[in-house]
This record gives sequence, structure tokens and C-alpha cells, in this order.
Amino acid sequence: MSDIIQLLPDAIANQIAAGEVVQRPSSALKELLENSIDSGATHIQVIIKDAGKQLIQVIDNGKGMSSTDARMSFERHATSKIRSSSDLFSIRTFGFRGEALASIAAVAQVELKTKQADSDLGTLIQIEGSEIKKQEPVATQNGTSVAMKNLFFNVPARRNFLKSNPVEMRHIVDEFQRVALSYPEISFTMHQQDLETFNLSPGKLSQRIVGLFGKNYQGQLVPCEELTPHINVKGYIGKPENAKKTRGEQFFFVNNRYIKSSYLNHAVSNAFEGLIQPDQHPFYVLFLEIDPAHIDINVHPTKTEIKFDDERTVYAVVRSAVKQALGAHHVVPSLDFSFDVNFTENWSKDTEKKEQVDREYSYKSYNTPEFKKASTSGWEKLFEGNQKQPSLERTVNQDEPEVLTFPSRASQEENKEFIPLRKEEETTGTTFQVELNYIIAQMSTGMLIVDQQVAHERILYERYIKQLNTAQGPSQQCLFPPTIPLSPSDYTLVMDILPELHSLGFMVSEFGKDTILIQGVPADIQSKSEKELFEGLIEQYKNFKSELSLDNRENLARSLARKSSLKRGQKLNSQEMETIVGQLFACQNPNYGLSGNKTFIKLDLSNIHSFFGK
Repeated sequence: MSDIIQLLPDAIANQIAAGEVVQRPSSALKELLENSIDSGATHIQVIIKDAGKQLIQVIDNGKGMSSTDARMSFERHATSKIRSSSDLFSIRTFGFRGEALASIAAVAQVELKTKQADSDLGTLIQIEGSEIKKQEPVATQNGTSVAMKNLFFNVPARRNFLKSNPVEMRHIVDEFQRVALSYPEISFTMHQQDLETFNLSPGKLSQRIVGLFGKNYQGQLVPCEELTPHINVKGYIGKPENAKKTRGEQFFFVNNRYIKSSYLNHAVSNAFEGLIQPDQHPFYVLFLEIDPAHIDINVHPTKTEIKFDDERTVYAVVRSAVKQALGAHHVVPSLDFSFDVNFTENWSKDTEKKEQVDREYSYKSYNTPEFKKASTSGWEKLFEGNQKQPSLERTVNQDEPEVLTFPSRASQEENKEFIPLRKEEETTGTTFQVELNYIIAQMSTGMLIVDQQVAHERILYERYIKQLNTAQGPSQQCLFPPTIPLSPSDYTLVMDILPELHSLGFMVSEFGKDTILIQGVPADIQSKSEKELFEGLIEQYKNFKSELSLDNRENLARSLARKSSLKRGQKLNSQEMETIVGQLFACQNPNYGLSGNKTFIKLDLSNIHSFFGK
């Protein structure tokens, strides 16, 4: 029987290795940027065309390579970073595996120009699919320029799996930001389609953060520092009031290398416990300095995952550093001892304080509502039809415009706090509110308890889905159109979903570099600030994008419904409550909210009787 095992040709082996190292254009950019930093460059220029599919070029002023080194750099496992296995435990450079350039050259057309400062001429190498096409001397500037063209030109299946240009560009910007953050002393520029996206001068870390994410970060940075014999933590965290729904701006660097670690992220979240909502995420840029002998970075080819030999100590130090930073800069809420039982003398003599404390800890009482025997209302017919024949067409014409009345700003200001005792005329009738949270609606066979926020989200979601399908969302023009500066990744995201935004009624246009102009918002949304509404919508969109696999329309409809719905604690009058209940049962799926939780529960008279043993 003949032998069947044989060595793979280098070209095929390189393509297989490229599958791990070069997953998309941003992966290739990351490797090229890290090589430039390892070369000692002080200025790095990035040029992107067609979201990296057509061209990614990185130009640096590093020490360059000789003609022999330039040729050897494209060989597999060829590196200048390590010489023996012991070097794996003292790595402080980005690259060390010797796979990056070989993997890139296996799936793209690469042109390398490099020159050392003490040489008169540099070296030009052109390579396609691991095959050298040209090598010759060339006149070029000191440093190295690597141009990667037509990524995956010889692997069409891989190219077809790439996402749209805006999506791939967001990944490129993310990788650029991570590398630029890790070395604020190096200047970076990025050009996309011949337009300058970033121009970052060397400076302090705080200046680099503002340069990357915008001036609005200038006032929310809190310095964080903890020095111990085993590990040092330095960087910045964001103030609790600036926490967001998404995990976007959260960065950990170990020995200046960006890493992903849910374990360390939990340490930061734990330090913020009690200061932010459970579904919010704080901003942080934290640098950990640790002896390379205590970590293993050779876990994955992308080198974004590392292992610590003592994770618990690292966790404790990070948590302590963040807690101390929050306390030192007075962002932790102070204690009010007037409400402590050990300090009763402070408030017992103060009549106003004593009434406030008594009211806080007293039981809430309600006037008993009078349930009147009423005939079946319109929404009750819809409810019964939905329960018995869910597949039949609704009795209400959904094509008619829906009218929903909201409380005025004056009434909202009047009722910001919950008032436990209400006048009897407000609680009597067929519908009323409990805890400004639930709508109680009387039926001939019992009563319904409706979660007003979840129900309203369902109503708005189905309305926005219909508008997106018909592209006929009404818009209300802004009297004073606001301009909103965005980060480059958020700006790219907005441009990607611009048609869907127009369908919902948002009139958005470009207004300079990474800035948009809001000329109109959906007509049925009551918002104090168009800027706040739009920024909240984008945050919610990114949050759903990270947690759920949804297309743009589904995500936008959910996000806008979540952002613009009635909130818990908002007082409603009888007409508004009747309208919400009626519109809920006119929905195609009134039983469940956007998160799968119930919008209402029904208590039959038989169930109510059973509570009292009848």
C-alpha cells in the first residue's frame, strides 16, 4: 500500500495559516501597524480604499530592512523578535510568531518598499499568492511602506464572506483606535478614499483619547493609577453619569498590547456597582504593566487573548484601582447620615426632615377603586378575538392613522415623584394606574394588568416596522436643526443605515467631517432634544447589534421603540390608558414585548374569587 501522507506546498500552508491571522481587512491592518511600531517608527500613515478590499497601505519612518531581511520577512515563521523558546516568556514586542506577512502575502497582492538610514537605495518586493513577482533596488524614503492590494483575490469564497463597506470600515477604525491608544507618543494619520479621517499628534494619553473619540470625552476622564510590586495599573476611567448601553469604548492593554478579557471587565464593572445601572457599561482605558514571565500571550494567533499565572491578584488590583479613582475624584455619592438610625438626633428635631423620613418609611395606602359593571368595550372585543382566533384579521383597520395623546411637559414636571395617595376621582373607573407602572383595565369577565412600557414598545415596534416596509414615516422639521459630531465609527454606522432612518422620518444629512445635521425627526415622537433622541437611538442600536443578530430594519425598529416608548413612572390619564390598551390588542402580536416578556396578564373573576376562598 502506497504512502498517502505528504507535506503541503508552502502556498497552501500559507493560505491555511492566513485563515487564522487574516480574517478580514482589519486583521491585516492590525498586523501591519504592529510591525511598524516594532520597527521603532515615530510617525505612521495609513491609507484605506474600498474599506480595505482594494488597498491597505501602511507607511512608517522606522529603521527599515536590508534586502535580505525584506525577502526573508515573507517566509513562514521568520522573525527578528525571538531566538529561543525562553524568549517566549520575555516578549515585549507585538509580533513574534513570524506569520503575519507570510499570511497576508498568501491571500493578497503585496508591494513592499523598505530602506535603512545608512543605505543609499532601498528594496522593492512584489509578491502575489506567496509567489515573488519582482525584487529590485528602488529609491525610497527611510522606513517601510507595505501596500496590500485586492485582499482574497485568489480565495473568492473568503472575499464573498466579507461584509458591506461600512461594516468593514468600522472594524478597521476599531483596530486603528486600539493601536493608536496603546502608543500616544507616536503620531498617526489615516486617509480613507483620499479623505483624512484621523490626524493624531504625539502627546499624553488623555489627548489621544480626546483626539480619537471627540471633545465630549474631555470632561469625563478620571485618572486611575495603582502601583504594586507585581503589577501596575494606569489609565483613565469615565464618570458614572457618562456610562452607555454599549461596551464600545472599553480598552485593556497589557504591556501596551490590547487584550480582550471578560474577567478583568467584570472587575471594573464590580467597582462601578451601585453607581450605574446593571445594563450600562462605563468607559475605561487601562494599561497593565506586568513581568512578561507571569503571562502567556502565545494563546491565539491574533494575540488578543492572554493568560495570567495569578488572575485573582490581577482582578483585585484592577478593582481596587478603579474604586480608589472613583473615590478620590468624588464621583462616589456621599452618604446622607440624616437617614441613619444611629443619627436620629440630627433630624428628629427638624420637622421637615422628620416628615420626609416618616413618609419614606410609611406604608402606602390607596383608595379602593369602584369596579362598575360595564358593557364590553372596543378593546375588550379585540382582546377576546385575539384570545379565541389569533390568526383571524383584526376588527380594527390598522391602515387608519393612530392617535396617541401624551402628557404635557407641565404635567410631567408636576408628577415627577410618586404620590401614594390620589384623589378618588383619579382611581375610580374602568382603567387606572398602579405605581405609575401598570395599567389596570376592567373587563366583564375580570381584569387585565398591562405593563405600560412593554405594551407601548410593542405598539411602536409594529408601527415602525410598517413604516420601514412602506418608507412612509412622517417627519417633523426641526425649528433649529442641531449638528451632532460623531466618532468615525459611529459616523460610518449612521451612513450605513441612512435609508432606514429616512424611512422612519429622520431627516439626516452630512455636515462636514464626522458630523451630521438633524433637519427632522419622526412626527409622532415627543422629545425635548432631537440631539439626545438621535444619540440615544444610535447607542441602543449598537447595544442590540452586539447582543442580537438582527438586520438593520429590525434593529432600528426595536431601538426606536425602546428609546421613544412611555417609561415606567410616567402618569397617564384615562384616555391615554384606554388608547394604549386598545392599540395593544390591535397589534399582530399583542401578547409579548420585544424581549419576550408578557405585555399583560388576565385575572378571571373565578381566579379572583379563589383568592378569598369563594
